[in-house]
Amino acid sequence: MKKNVKQNNKKKENISIKKIREENKKKTKAAIEEYKKFAVKGNAIDLAVGVVLGSAFTAIVNAIVSTTITPLINLLTCNVDLSTLFITLKGGHFNTLEEAKTAGAIVLNYGELITAIINFLIISMVLFIIISVLKKVTNKKGAKQLEEKKSKAKKCPYCYMDIPLEAKKCAYCTSDILDSSEKKPTSKKAGK
Repeated sequence: MKKNVKQNNKKKENISIKKIREENKKKTKAAIEEYKKFAVKGNAIDLAVGVVLGSAFTAIVNAIVSTTITPLINLLTCNVDLSTLFITLKGGHFNTLEEAKTAGAIVLNYGELITAIINFLIISMVLFIIISVLKKVTNKKGAKQLEEKKSKAKKCPYCYMDIPLEAKKCAYCTSDILDSSEKKPTSKKAGK
């Protein structure tokens, strides 16, 4: 009798373990399918393209800053390297930042902060200029496309929406559109 009970318990355990495994397989398959939908849907692809373009754009901006703007700043500041400016908080007086660091002195390197702020301002200004130019170019293209679209459209005399020149019926208000040679239909009074 005890053997039968033990065998039944083992069978029940085996069945429950099999059910758990099957459920885990289903959940895993569902997660994999969800990931496939996410990766192929376009969000991940758009993000990857954005990262690649961002790194390429960063290289362009850094080149503009290092080859054009930084030399102008060096000219204005008489070749002073702002990143080497520091204050010794503890450990004596030192002529250079390297001397202070090798001696183990505690220093406040405010020059690096100033350099980082200037670099940020320069890069943001260059980005602003580039994006402004790109917007102007795309707006001109968009304006041309809008003009072309308007030249291929006319206004509905009833709802004043743009509709194709060839249209005989308005897609918005479903009114019959007459040619300019035909008369505009008049509304009928109720009761006639």
